[in-house]
Formats: sequence, structure tokens, C-alpha cells
Amino acid sequence: MGIDDIELSKAISHALRHEPSAYGLTLDPEGWVNIRDLLAGLARVRPEWEALSEEDVSGMVARSRKRRHEISLGRIRALYGHSTPERVPKAGTEPPPLLYHGTDAKAADLILCEGLKPMARQYVHLSLDRRTARQVGLRKDAEPVVLVIDAGRAHGNGVAFYQGNESVWLADFVPAAFIVKVT
Repeated sequence: MGIDDIELSKAISHALRHEPSAYGLTLDPEGWVNIRDLLAGLARVRPEWEALSEEDVSGMVARSRKRRHEISLGRIRALYGHSTPERVPKAGTEPPPLLYHGTDAKAADLILCEGLKPMARQYVHLSLDRRTARQVGLRKDAEPVVLVIDAGRAHGNGVAFYQGNESVWLADFVPAAFIVKVT
């Protein structure tokens, strides 16, 4: 159909993460919707996408390096990043020893005092490596701060972690005691 993967990914993320009702969608308790329902919702909001197909969506998901969405049995869901009031449950799992969070200097100072909070999202987002965290931080500041999370110690002290995808980890909250500032 010729729709740009990035544009399609952003629209699907908006529908599944932030405003499903605007697309006439209701997420099930695990965040899934039928792909046909998603296609109908996207066409309602973007009439020029009326010819969008399941193959267009599955192709975009397969080509995506960031792996924001998951498809199974004719259904699709966003893997992380939800800001909807209905919390999408995740199964807790043991994290790698260290995780990273990119942010700006002002937020970093607050995080080091109060810990990492999900803010407008359902979970705190953490990166598997320093480079990715820095890229995330660049969205907020030209000189981002990378925070190191002692995830192994935090997990051992009862902090729950969830795997969002291969490179994104999630947490409900990370206390300041497990965070170190680096640049």
C-alpha cells in the first residue's frame, strides 16, 4: 500500500498505548485487540488508510528494529509505553544486573532524590545498554544524563522488573538507593 513504516508504527502506538477509544478500540486485560478492529479504527481516523491490510501491519511489525508491537493469532498489542488508565499487566522476571535510563540534568537530580517514577506512563522505561539510554535522553536534552540502575540489587530487594522487549525493561518504580548518575 505504500504507507511509511514509521508513520504506521506511530499511529498504531497511539491507538494501542494512549487513546484506544479514539479508534473505537477496547483493549483486553493484556492489551490485545483484533487486527481487523485496529484496521477499522485506523481507517476511521485516517480515511486514506482504508486499504491498509493485515499484511501491511504485520510487515511493519516484522521490519521494526524497536519491536514496539506484538502480533499473535490475529491480534496485536503494544509491548510497552501505555499511558491509558487501564494497567496492562506484565509478568515479573529477573533483570540483567545493570540497566540504564536516559534523561535531562534537571530530571536526573530529582530522580536521584526521589527515585524513578513512571510519570504519565504505566511503567518506568529502562534500557539494556548505555548507548540506547543516551539516545532516549537525547529526545529530552542535547546533553543527556545516563543513570545506571543496579537492577540486580534492586530486584533482590523486592523491586519488580518486566521485560518490554529485547532492549527495553520496565519497572513500577525504582528507589533512588539503586540509581547512580553517570554522563
